[in-house]
Amino acid sequence: MDLPKAYIANQYEEDIYKLWEASGLFTAHPESNKEHFSISMPPPNETGTLHIGHALFITLQDIMARRARQEGKDVLWLPGTDHAAIATNAIIEKKLEDEGITKHDIGREEFLKRTREFVGNSRDIINSQLRAMGASCDWSRARYTLDDALNRSVNEVFVMMYEDGLIYRGHRIVNWDPKLETNVSDEEVDYVEEKGKFYTFKYGPFEIGTSRPETKFGDKYVVMHPDDKRYKQYKHGDTFEAEWINGKVQATVIKDESVDPKFGTGVMTITPWHDQTDFYIAERHNLDKEQIIDFKGNLLPIAGEFTGLNIEEARPKIVEKLAKKGLLISTDDNYMHNVAINSRGKGKIEPQIRLQWFVDVNKPVVNWQGSKKSLKEVMQSVIRQGDIEIIPKRFEKNYFHWVDNLRDWCISRQIWWGHQVPVWYKQGKNGKKETYVGVMPPKDTTEWEQDPDTLDTWFSSALWTWSTLIDSEVAKDFSLSLKEVLDKSVDYKTYHPTTIMETGWDILTFWVTKMILATTYVTGEVPFKKVYLHGLVRTVEGKKMSKSSPETIIDPLEVIPEYGTDSLRLALIQGMTAGNDQRLGKTKIITNRNFCNKLWNMSRYINGLVDENTSINLETKTLSDNWILSKLQQTQDVIERDLNNFHFTEAYEKLYHFIWNDFADWYIESSKIQPNVPMLKYLLRQSLILTHPFAPFVTEAIWQSIGEDKTLLASKLLDGVISFDENSAKDFSELKNIISESRYLQKILESPNPTLLFTDGDLITKNKELLIKLANLGSVKQVEKGIGIKITNSKINSWLDIPEDKAKDYTKELKGKVSNQEKIVEQLEVKLENKNYIENAPASIVDQTRELLKEATAKLDLYREEIKRFN
Repeated sequence: MDLPKAYIANQYEEDIYKLWEASGLFTAHPESNKEHFSISMPPPNETGTLHIGHALFITLQDIMARRARQEGKDVLWLPGTDHAAIATNAIIEKKLEDEGITKHDIGREEFLKRTREFVGNSRDIINSQLRAMGASCDWSRARYTLDDALNRSVNEVFVMMYEDGLIYRGHRIVNWDPKLETNVSDEEVDYVEEKGKFYTFKYGPFEIGTSRPETKFGDKYVVMHPDDKRYKQYKHGDTFEAEWINGKVQATVIKDESVDPKFGTGVMTITPWHDQTDFYIAERHNLDKEQIIDFKGNLLPIAGEFTGLNIEEARPKIVEKLAKKGLLISTDDNYMHNVAINSRGKGKIEPQIRLQWFVDVNKPVVNWQGSKKSLKEVMQSVIRQGDIEIIPKRFEKNYFHWVDNLRDWCISRQIWWGHQVPVWYKQGKNGKKETYVGVMPPKDTTEWEQDPDTLDTWFSSALWTWSTLIDSEVAKDFSLSLKEVLDKSVDYKTYHPTTIMETGWDILTFWVTKMILATTYVTGEVPFKKVYLHGLVRTVEGKKMSKSSPETIIDPLEVIPEYGTDSLRLALIQGMTAGNDQRLGKTKIITNRNFCNKLWNMSRYINGLVDENTSINLETKTLSDNWILSKLQQTQDVIERDLNNFHFTEAYEKLYHFIWNDFADWYIESSKIQPNVPMLKYLLRQSLILTHPFAPFVTEAIWQSIGEDKTLLASKLLDGVISFDENSAKDFSELKNIISESRYLQKILESPNPTLLFTDGDLITKNKELLIKLANLGSVKQVEKGIGIKITNSKINSWLDIPEDKAKDYTKELKGKVSNQEKIVEQLEVKLENKNYIENAPASIVDQTRELLKEATAKLDLYREEIKRFN
């Protein structure tokens, strides 16, 4: 079938995906004797649509999955979505706010009903977008973090940890969001730089600084570093009387190494209820803690006359009172500091001590190896011992920094959407509250009330790699233990640990660490053998794409209809390296659309040559046949090596060069003079197989059009290419060198169609026609002595009969360019040597200047090298 003149992606992609899905080739087969490859898709949040970051991970994981199938492996790429507790809850509460009501007005059941409707629609949209991106995942195994089997897993792990003493309920400091009225995890807190005021007050014999005087009502401890010589006369435990906000207080001196002597006066009062650092100081020294601010952000009765005021309203009034008492020493109106914000609900975080559920990461328990280690120690050892490889390796430093400083994990949230804490309470006969912790509710539920809190989303997603592999039917049998459920689940026994986890570097500590924590504890296995971390996708200017600045966002849903999915996929992997952020703009997408069009036009040309009378005898007939086969072999080898090492960009660059330069620009043009149609067909077929994991839609469209009897998705890689002669390949390379240099010299010296002169060798004689047509020569002539401009990139003595005066004139012109370029380079170097410029100019302008210097120096080097050619 003839290919249409142009490839219009949106006319093919939907039908092609339906063809793939109907083929059943996305489905994994655990019973197969093939080598198994498994990867769990990081579940997108069910809060809207996919963004460009999702497009990147889909592309990378799809390349891995398609390539593994080509290698003959049984592939499980398991998709799914996350209930995204706080993010989803925030959206629904905002919708209710727009209606003028709150969740308390409609009750928990109605709230959950509305939320289920919202996420159901969102899930359908997300799954359709995954299909649009070409994701070849196993839809028959799609999972959701609130599925029954996953919910059972969450409850089982909670109970196991509780019984092992790893989960406890206690009063500790948490990140409290007064707006959403819930705790949030450290990972869900953003820090926004904000200009505010910094106050210095007199506190007894000391001066203390703070940006939050509204928290200071209960302050009765001053803390300093034990080695601070300025305060050596004060001993730990000394007391003194100080005039303070609401009168005199009895204060105590505390010596603690956490205090930075270089910050402010080196002395601070502490508010343990409302500051993380202060809380842990109080814990170490067994100090009193008192709540100053309530859970809605208003001052409590300890604030006296300020009781009930919101903290923002109260702050200036408190400062005014302290000033009247003569206790205000100074005010800095330009104090820049970081303010903690809930990344989901955007409310300001107010640290609070609350009775909550925590995971103890430091308590030793007997693990699957029979040794007694804490969760933290196991997390450290699996990386140090090489059980899990992090790619790139430099992120091990980030991993250990986070794990080494890990504190007990608060896992309870005061929202209604999510996995409800599997704990029930009732009033006992003796008046004491009884507690029941279980996978299933207690038998008499009328007497028991379930804990209203839900679990941190990361607690459930920490189980993702193995809970998704549980047999859903087996999981319904609660007479079986979790271990028995796992033992009876074929997918779990076959595909776990998964081969690799591919995700963004920004959630290494958020999610990857927690999967390691939970999975090693429950299963005695690591969740995956490798972790590949990709970077963030930024704007062309290097800025973070942000919903608050819509102009910065490249929306996959807008790009795909206009440019095609493959163009976006290729643009995302071009120039991408592990762990490094990349820049993406429309120009990059257009460039890769051109690659797709090039492949289409090549295929169209070759398909036009092939007919039913085309010989099926595939053999090398020309030097160019041998050369292109050697290039194909090299390309296959380096792509295999690069993809095995997760060097996606390098693999694509090799492929791009082979398709565009070697195949299209050289071999096809050569074949027009020395045709070998069966070879063209063979090369096209192999090129489509190589390109398919990167650009699946256009390659499948071509494959179907050239009459192959099965889908390209089902085609396997060949072990190697057909045999070729290496010496013949080298001979064509020699001709190629002569052709390239001839074209170049004709262009720069403006001398079209010269005669190529040569003194010896049969190679040029036998390939005159090829040389004349590809090098745009007037003729080819053997001579006893060469004249004109010598070809320098060939072992064969050859010249172009271009007058040497032209070369001299060109050299003179080049020397003028060198002189001008040297001045440009010097000016840029002087600018960058100016310290005032470096320190005062915007960083983006300085970076731009450095880039200009780099480009100017490269151009100068090019001119100088060019002069050497003609000297």
